[in-house]
Order: sequence, then structure tokens, then C-alpha cells
Amino acid sequence: MANIQLASNLKTLRKRHHLTQTDLSRMLNVSRQAYSNYETGKRTPDLDSLIFLSRYYQVSLSMLVLGSVSGSIASSETMMEDTVPYLCSSDEKTGHSIYLSEQELDFILAFRSLSEENRQIVAGFLKSAAAPAD
Repeated sequence: MANIQLASNLKTLRKRHHLTQTDLSRMLNVSRQAYSNYETGKRTPDLDSLIFLSRYYQVSLSMLVLGSVSGSIASSETMMEDTVPYLCSSDEKTGHSIYLSEQELDFILAFRSLSEENRQIVAGFLKSAAAPAD
């Protein structure tokens, strides 16, 4: 069964990022026709391709597959639409996916805006609060 929402999201996001089907087919290492079939709902990308696309477009996998991206525009501050419960990112050291709640993302953005002195205070507090009690 075709996932019409996914097909629509792929087309919307591609156009929003000023890409051609050929551009994306090269990124995904598939033919242009195969990518075109993703946007028409004739075929569904494999899981690795879906993960790549969600990271590339900075939307959650569930938003890419099930949600509507037509009204949302990701920004460097919000990264995702407000209704997404967890945001996907990856650990730079390991490459593993990590998921953040809205509260965690808000905390990270607030932490980044602090002075270095205040960052050290917050980091010290977190380390002491997370340390096991004797």
C-alpha cells in the first residue's frame, strides 16, 4: 500500500531545499526513476534511505513518514515542528542516533546561550546531581 503522506513529504521537502530528483537519487545511490517512484508513492525507500532523508532534512523519521511537513519549516533553533515528541540527532563520536524531548532541546539551546562561567556552574551542578549517593 502506498504511503501518500511520505510521497507528499518527500516532494515538498525536495522542493523546499531546491533540489532535483537527480540530486536526491545521487545522494541515495538510486536511479532517478527509483527516486521519482518514491515521490509518486509507487515505491517506498528502504529504512537506510528514510533515515538519511530524515537527517538531511532535519525532521524526525515519524514526521517524514506519517506527519505533514507542508506547513512546517525547520530552523536551526527549533530543528523540528513543535508537535514532534522526540527529535533525532546523532552522536558525533559514535554516529549513533540520539533522541531528545522538546524539554531537553530547550535546555541545550538555553545552555548554549549562557556565558562560559554559567556553563561551568550548570555543568558542575549536573555532575553533582547525577553522581550516585554514598
